[in-house]
Amino acid sequence: MKLAVIYGGMSSEHDVSLISGRNVIKNLDDKKYDIYPIIIEKNGEWSLNGKKIKNIIETLKEMDVVFPVLHGKYGEDGTIQGMLEMFKIPYVGCKTLSSSICMDKVYTKCVLERANINQAKYIYIKNENIYVNEELETLELKNDEIVELVEEKLKFPVFVKPSNSGSSVGVTKAKNGPGLIKAIQNASVYDTKVLIEEEIKGKEVECAVLGNDNIKASTVGEIFSADEFYSYDAKYNNSESKTKIPAEISKEKIEEIRNIAIKAFKAVDGNGLSRIDFFIQEETDKIYINEINTMPGFTEISMYPQLWKNSNMKYSELLDELIKLAIK
Repeated sequence: MKLAVIYGGMSSEHDVSLISGRNVIKNLDDKKYDIYPIIIEKNGEWSLNGKKIKNIIETLKEMDVVFPVLHGKYGEDGTIQGMLEMFKIPYVGCKTLSSSICMDKVYTKCVLERANINQAKYIYIKNENIYVNEELETLELKNDEIVELVEEKLKFPVFVKPSNSGSSVGVTKAKNGPGLIKAIQNASVYDTKVLIEEEIKGKEVECAVLGNDNIKASTVGEIFSADEFYSYDAKYNNSESKTKIPAEISKEKIEEIRNIAIKAFKAVDGNGLSRIDFFIQEETDKIYINEINTMPGFTEISMYPQLWKNSNMKYSELLDELIKLAIK
């Protein structure tokens, strides 16, 4: 079977994708697959085994299946998925619609609200000073009015995030008015749409889902961040950050999270795989969904393969299953 593994990409998560892609290739059974490692450079150039690909479409059309191990913009947001669908090439992971919904945190919120899934309260800002209300109407606000709105609706501290970005790139915790405005400006470097969320104090946990129609959920893993929150630096550069599988919570809580994970995946019309992140609030023990990652990290230590390993599914077996789901 001719299998293209595409990794790298033009997003801010290029380097993480390179590590994920290399790990996928290393764990694939080369007796089953004829593997074509395709790297997308940061400038958008495609190369196969170090040689620039002249005709990308023709190269992809020769493949039986494609595994886009791409994180962030142009890889996890429905763009490459749409291209592969146009040329009828089977690929691993969520389809165009669910990829684009889950990449855009604001629109994930809208869909999950409709599914009545509990999540943190939020405010949506566009172009640094345009407030988009619950009816999606726009209102231009001054900086002090934005601060007032956040104090009234959410209270400090809050988390400020670019709507379209992964691996916590551009995410800041704002503790006061000046910090909030600076955080909005910082997030706006990555996206014109910015999400401001209330802080949920408590455990940070993750669950993996797998399947097309018959969705399976793994056990639940727990994150112990070395920083104040699980930032890009805490995820990839701070060895003090730890994960624990299964999470230190009751069996009933694990079951509840697994059920919500499957419900959320179905709500966004997911296919193949996702890692779904949650908070368990300290005071109330309530579960809050945080986000859905349609192409989670695939490094050796990444939570997605580790969660399935805990369910006695080896990394290579997991890859085989994902490829079968793609072909189906």
